[in-house]
Amino acid sequence: MSHGNARLTVHGRKLIVDRHAAGWKQSHIAAAMGISRKCVRTWIGRYNAEGEAGLADRSSRPHTSPTRTPVEVEVEVEDQIIELRARERRGPAWIGAELRVPARTVSRVLVRRGQPRLCALDPITGAVIRSFKQTATRYERSRPGELVHMDVKKLGRIPEGGGWRAYGRGVGAETAKKKTPLGFDYVHSLVDDFARLAYSEVLPDEKGTTCAGFLTRAAAYFADHGIDRIERVMTDNAWAYRYSLQGVCAQLGARQKFIRPHCPWQNGKVERLNRTLATEWAYRQVFTSNQQRAAALAPWIQHYNTRRRHSALGGLPPISRLTPT
Repeated sequence: MSHGNARLTVHGRKLIVDRHAAGWKQSHIAAAMGISRKCVRTWIGRYNAEGEAGLADRSSRPHTSPTRTPVEVEVEVEDQIIELRARERRGPAWIGAELRVPARTVSRVLVRRGQPRLCALDPITGAVIRSFKQTATRYERSRPGELVHMDVKKLGRIPEGGGWRAYGRGVGAETAKKKTPLGFDYVHSLVDDFARLAYSEVLPDEKGTTCAGFLTRAAAYFADHGIDRIERVMTDNAWAYRYSLQGVCAQLGARQKFIRPHCPWQNGKVERLNRTLATEWAYRQVFTSNQQRAAALAPWIQHYNTRRRHSALGGLPPISRLTPT
């Protein structure tokens, strides 16, 4: 069986040698077989130097890897990486900083050990619960306030004493039959495209007046942290955003932008914040009441903005990109 990355099999390489021996020019061989002249020259050179043994497959592994973790401590370091990943469920940047290992080394260890991506795991149990979808092109604005992203994350309310995450699915289902549905909380969020500074509130609905009030308070929060002016506000095409934010945007001197319908990745930075909110705040621990979970949001946002490492910022928190106030 041929090498996975090889364009030719061993028989194809032998055909190159036979045609060259028959008097074919290297350029003609390359054109006839749909390969480059360099490829033809490489296999002819290997045959001349090593005979038919030179046409066999070889490993793609480099002869030396000077930056690889030393062999004597490699197994121990890999075990520490896997143990920390299982316990904390964090990414390579965080694990690498904790263990003083390059983040790229952590990534390769996780792949080599067959560890699933964090987005595929249940945030509490660590069990694999979903598949993974890769996204497209990444971009970033050049200054704070040039563009902010706004969105709402809907969460089911927690009954007093805790829900199914505290007691299991079966108990939660039986309880649901006896009680009136509790409804939802709406987590409104605003995040700066350049600095990744974030602000979130738990509100009872996603009506137009609620969204407008949230944007006003979020702009004041941003101003307190050095973002004096918001130039553009990007949202999806929800009715509350399309018809209720014009007045607030006019007061802020901001222009409102809308993503294309059914393209949530265009608002990707706040969508990613929503996922981080779910995994590191809402579902990171078991809450026994809705009020307890809501009260934990503000401290978590403070941690996110001032201490949590952000891979897009070189392992620094969002506050590092803002002028001290």
